[in-house]
Amino acid sequence: MPQSVHDRAAEYHNLAAHAHEAAAASHGQGSLTAHELSRQAHEHSRLAFEESQKAAEMHSHPTPAGASQEK
Repeated sequence: MPQSVHDRAAEYHNLAAHAHEAAAASHGQGSLTAHELSRQAHEHSRLAFEESQKAAEMHSHPTPAGASQEK
């Protein structure tokens, strides 16, 4: 079953939060992994924002009854 825009946005928010937590734990160790985790957290946050924008746009411009809202 395809995920809704809301589900994708929530998943990216969760991934970003996890990556931020992992990066914070790794930063004290001075590893390159911490930098990569920070980069991933930023990317997940960006994707979450984009999906949230799509969801907001869908709600501000509803489609006719029976038409698919997913792309």
